[in-house]
Parts: sequence; structure tokens; C-alpha cells
Amino acid sequence: MTIRSVEIAVGLMEVARAGSSHPPGTTHPWATFQQRQVRTRAGQKQQHDPKLTYPHQKVTTRPSDSGRFIIPTWLEIHLEEWKVKTYLVTNQNDKMKRNTELDPRSLTSEPASPTNSVGKEKMEVASELSSPTLHSRHSGFFERGIKTMLSIRKSKQSPNKEKGEEGTGTWKPKRLSLRFSKSYEENKTTICNGVEETGEKIEAEPIQGKPLSVMEINELIQKRQLLEAFASIKYLEDETIAERDAEKYKDNIQEFVRKSKDVDLLYNSITNVIQSIVVGTLEHPTVDDTMLTSLVTLIAREEAAHPNTGNSAGPGSDLLGTPRKWREEWREAINESARKRVLGVPMASKEEDSSWLDLHLAFLQKHLSEDLLKIKLSVKKCYPEEYRVCDMYVEAFHEAIALHLQDVSQRPLEFNELYTLLNWVANTYRSELFLGHPDLKPEVKTENLSLLLTPADWDKLKNNYIASAKGKIKSYFGNILRLEVTEKWEKGVHPEVKENLYHSSLSFDIQTIIGEHMKISGEISRSLETKMLELCLAELHEFIPRFREEFMAWSTAQDSPIFAPYFVAYINSFHDLVSGLETVFKVNTAELQKILAALTRNFKNIFFNKLRKKTQPLLKKILTKDWILATERPDSLMLAVSQFSEHLQHLREPMGQELLRDVHKYVVREYIMQVIKPRQKMNKETRQQVSEKMNQEARILNNTLIDQGSDSDWLLPAIHHIANIIGEKKTDKIKEHVKLLCQDYPDIRKEHVLAVLALRGLGHTRRAAIFRQVYRALESPDGGEGSTLFAEIDVPVIINCF
Repeated sequence: MTIRSVEIAVGLMEVARAGSSHPPGTTHPWATFQQRQVRTRAGQKQQHDPKLTYPHQKVTTRPSDSGRFIIPTWLEIHLEEWKVKTYLVTNQNDKMKRNTELDPRSLTSEPASPTNSVGKEKMEVASELSSPTLHSRHSGFFERGIKTMLSIRKSKQSPNKEKGEEGTGTWKPKRLSLRFSKSYEENKTTICNGVEETGEKIEAEPIQGKPLSVMEINELIQKRQLLEAFASIKYLEDETIAERDAEKYKDNIQEFVRKSKDVDLLYNSITNVIQSIVVGTLEHPTVDDTMLTSLVTLIAREEAAHPNTGNSAGPGSDLLGTPRKWREEWREAINESARKRVLGVPMASKEEDSSWLDLHLAFLQKHLSEDLLKIKLSVKKCYPEEYRVCDMYVEAFHEAIALHLQDVSQRPLEFNELYTLLNWVANTYRSELFLGHPDLKPEVKTENLSLLLTPADWDKLKNNYIASAKGKIKSYFGNILRLEVTEKWEKGVHPEVKENLYHSSLSFDIQTIIGEHMKISGEISRSLETKMLELCLAELHEFIPRFREEFMAWSTAQDSPIFAPYFVAYINSFHDLVSGLETVFKVNTAELQKILAALTRNFKNIFFNKLRKKTQPLLKKILTKDWILATERPDSLMLAVSQFSEHLQHLREPMGQELLRDVHKYVVREYIMQVIKPRQKMNKETRQQVSEKMNQEARILNNTLIDQGSDSDWLLPAIHHIANIIGEKKTDKIKEHVKLLCQDYPDIRKEHVLAVLALRGLGHTRRAAIFRQVYRALESPDGGEGSTLFAEIDVPVIINCF
């Protein structure tokens, strides 16, 4: 029932009411109504009737037999009113019935003009009203009119089922139905307005295509009235196809090309709007449920109208009737939306913020998490299950992020930036911090996602990471050395003592650097952890010689009292380093131990060089006049030795004990070496003073070194034997002392014995006789084996006895 038909019926009722109170002498409203209808019919006929060739032709009406307009009675007016209403309803039902019986092809090929249809209905109603046989056409009309009127009133109270798809307010005549595909009809979907459809077949309310102009259709598209626009485009497409098949364009191919291009451009316009809707879905704070639902309906109707037969248009052919693949365009729009969202995440430059990549990935994680949650809660419900909306968006975001990170990885990245990128890909992307967040489950699935970076790009990042780490580790080790020099050596800070051992943070710092870099690398991949350990060890092997050279240069340049403590502390620290690498990091330290053994030898050489430099001036004073006269303190030598030996008790065993033995042996050996040098002949009284002084110093040296931890008690009697020989008056007792000396130190040679006897003041003959008497003891020594003292003492070539 058209709007114009309703207006006519209402007009009839108004005329009837006005006629009941019509004053005499004036024109009756019914006559006025008839005149208006006559003019309307004349104008419509002039516009639509093909018989009226020229616009100036007019239609006139003849009056009744009496030459006057018929003035109906009250009953006749009511009868006419019921008759019009019944006629309109019956006529509309007949039309709908005929339309459903018509072939859809004929409807789409040659549709009736809505304008012409409305005009025709108006003329039909007017002609019926003016017909003189109106009362005799239907029997029992009054009773049927009553029932029809009740039916009309009942229909007004029920919801309007002819409401437009998109709230346009236009009534849609049911002439052309574009239905969903069968598979789509059978699917159970949830509509965004909260109404859940049942499993029954659902047929979308059709929209009648109208023969609109291209501009009018494009205006509908711009207003996003896509369903109406699509129906009109399909109407135009079907019309063009029918005309093509009828060879209408045989002599005017350009017209066919123009109309085909119009159809294609209009379809492309809808495609662009579809892409715009999808791309804009995540950009707006709220989701337009109605628009997305209409979009799904549009795609379904296009698929039903253009079944995919597999015959796509070839080059040079027209696209009429071919599938537009809007579902694929929808998928591509999702991909474009994902790319746009990823590229829209803020990214500062390195100059603006050194942590630019950390901040960017944090923003990326936050924004895309919000987008995915929005998709799960608001977007997903607007699509049928077959669309797999969440999966589509996740895959699109995955591809967009992959492309973005590939672009980021091509930049010149520093060590920290490479680690940030590797760690985010390996540990953050699929974790609960991002895609694996509980709020996104179970819609967001990560199991079937491909690698975020290709194996080649991943390996390239790891190689760049290791190459960058090489310089970083070298820098860290260099900082350790710099802090040792500036904060400890130059400031004279004494090392700490822990568990009676000198302690340096050197080992701890080195192991911390190795451990931290292995840890962060291991969190990315096991292979990267192994490569990082190998890199750290290689840098450590280069660092230790650098450290040795720096320490030697510093110790040589100045005589610092903290040399010996740090000498001990560093040996302890390197021992701890080897132990830690073996136990904690499971490293084969064979190569490292060779490097550390060389370092220890160098450090020991420096140690004894400094000890020698400190003690030689005092040793050279032995048996001098000042020494004999006791102008030097008896413990002066021991005080000098203690500046080095006392720190060895804080050296880790067994190194501490071994080094203390060497110091003890060094002092005794150097003392004896000074004593047996050629001297002037001493008188009896001087020999007694020398003997006493030697015994006194020997006791101080031996007792102090033993107290400091030396276990070289076999060295104790050496100086005492010589002192006793020098101070002994009787020859027999001299022989006993020589015999004891030879027994305690079997490595003593004839030259050593003769030199000691020469110091006693004995002549050459007596010295030779005493040596022959004790020779047998020298041939079969009773002393301990493996301990050498005199073998390391050089004897002067010429000994002058006075």
C-alpha cells in the first residue's frame, strides 16, 4: 500500500465528514475532490501516457447527464470510503501475489518504475471513485468493507514489518528479494542488539531495487545506506545484462561500456566503504553494532546475488555478474587496519630518549592489547562464527607486528636495544603480558601463529647481539680495572679481610658480569647463552694479561705499602674466579689456569723483587763494623721482611704456605750468603760478638716467620750452626758443629764448609783436616731429602784467610 493511496483514503474520509455539514449555496466538498482528481489524472496522463506526444495536450472531463457534479448521500459516501480501503488492500495483496509468481529474471530485467507505479495507482483510485458503476461491481461490499476496516485497524496496532533495513524511513515494496545463501541461512548467529537467532533458516528482509541514477546511488553509498545502494546497483546490473543479452547495444557498444563501467565503479565505491568501516572499527572509542551487522548482511547478499561459479572475468571482458569477493576485501581491510594500528603506535627517536625501543614496545603491547580486548568483547558478536573474527584479527596483527619488527631490526641497534627486541619477541609477545593474557582467552590463540621473525632475521639479530656484546663485555672489564686503579691503588685503600683472607671484588665483579649476561641471553635461547659464555671467557682471557700489566706498572712506579696486600688479594680473587667458573658455570678452565699461572709467577717475581729491594741493604751490613758494634737494631732485618711476609698469612692455601716457605728460605739463604763472604780476620773477642749477634738475629727471624705460619723448621739450625762454629774455641767442638751442619743440610759442599771455617780464622791445613774428618758424613748424609739450601748459595771463588 503506497503512501499516496493512504492519502487518497484519508482524503475521502475528510470529504465525507465535510459533506455532512455542507452549507447550501456553496460547492460541495465531493465536487471539489472530484475536480482535484480530474486535474491529477490529466497531469499524470500527460506525463506518463505514451499517447500524449506533445506537452500542450490536455485532458477534459465531462459532467454528468445533468451537467452538474454528483452530490452523494451520506450512505454513498461511507460506501465509497469502505470501497476505496478494501480496494487498496485487495489490490496490494493481488500485486504481491503476482510478484511472487513472476520469474525473478523478468523482474530484475524489466522492473516497473516506482514513479509510474505510484501514478498508476493514483489514476486507478481516481477512476474507480468517478466511475458511475461503482455500486454494482461487488455484491455484499458493505460487509466485506467492515471486515477490511477491522483488519486495517488491527494492522496499525501491530509493529510495522515493512521497516527499512538501516532506519531510512522509506517503505520497501516487495518486488525483488535478495536472500542469504543457504549455508548462511542455516548458521546460528548472535546479532549485536542481543537477539539470538534460532537454528532455523533465517531470511533477511529484502530491499527492493530501484532504478536510480548513478548519482543517487552514489549518494546512498556516501550515506552508508549500503543495502539500498546494493539493491539499486544490482537492479542496474541485471538491467544491463538483460539489454546486452537482447543485443540492444549491438550498434552502440560505447553505451554498454559506459553502463558496465558505472556498475563496476559503484561496486568499487561500496568496496571502499566496506574497507573504511572495517578500518575505522578500532579507531573509534565505541563499536557501531548496527553498521557491522549491516555489513555482514551486505556481504551475504552479494554472495547470494553473485554465486562464485569459478568463472572470473578475463582480460578485456566486462565484470557484470561476477562475484565482488567482498569477504576477501573485508579480510584485507582487517589486515590494513592492523597495519595502521601498529604503525600508529608512538615511537620516539634515539636522540629524544635512549630507551626509545623499550617505550615503543610497551606502547605497542598496551594499545594492541586494548584492541584485542575490544575485538573480543564488542566486535566478535557482530559477526557469524564462520567469519572467525578473532582469529582474523590476531593473524592480521601478527603479520603487521612481524613486518614492523623486521623494519626495526634493520636499524643500527645497540646492545641494549638488540636485547630489548630479542627478549620482547622471545618472552613477552606470547606471554600473559600480551597475547597470552587471561582476559583475551580463549578467543585469542597463539598456538598456530607462525614465527614472528623469520629464522634468517632471528639469527641475524642474535649474531648482531653477540657482536655488540663483545664491545660491551670489554668495556665492563675495562671499568673494573679502572675502578681498581682509581678507587683503590691511587687512594691507598687497604683490601678487606674476610675469613682471615684478603678479599677483592675482582672475582665477584667478573662472575657477576658473566652471570648476568648468560642469564639474559639464556632467557632468549640456550644457544645464545652458550655463545655469550664463550664470548665472556674469550674477553676474560684478554683482560687478565691487561690487568697484570697495569698492576705491574703501578707497583714498579711506586713503593706502596698496599702492594703486598693487593698482591695477596688478587691471587685469592683469581683462585675464586677459577673455582666459580668451574662449579657455577661448568666451564673447562684449563686455558684460564695457564693464563693465571703466568700471572701468579709474574706477581711473585714482583713480590720477591720488592722483598729483595727492601732487605738487601740490611743484609749487606752483616759482619760490618756498625753491625758488630750493634748500631743497627737486631730486629731491623725482620721488620723489613715482615712488611711482606706478614700478609702471606691472609693468602689462600696452599699458595700462602708455599709462598711463606719461599720467603723463609730466601731470608736464611741470603743471610748465609752474606756471612760466608771473604772477611778480614777477626780476633777472639770479635768472633764472640759476631756469634752472639748471629744467634740473636737467627732466633728473631725464625721465631717471627714460624709465628707467621711458616712450617720450614728445617731452616732454623742453619744460621745457629755457623754462628756456633765462628764462636767456638775448641777444635773438637768445631768438628762437632761442622758435622751437625753437614748432617742437617746434605746439599752443602766442600766450598761452603771451607768458607765457614775460614770465617772462624782457621788456616788452610786445619780447614782441610777438619773437612776430611767429616767427609764420610757428607758421603752418606742423614739429613732429609728434597730440601735444598746451600745448593742455591754461590761460594766466592777466592777466600782469603787472615
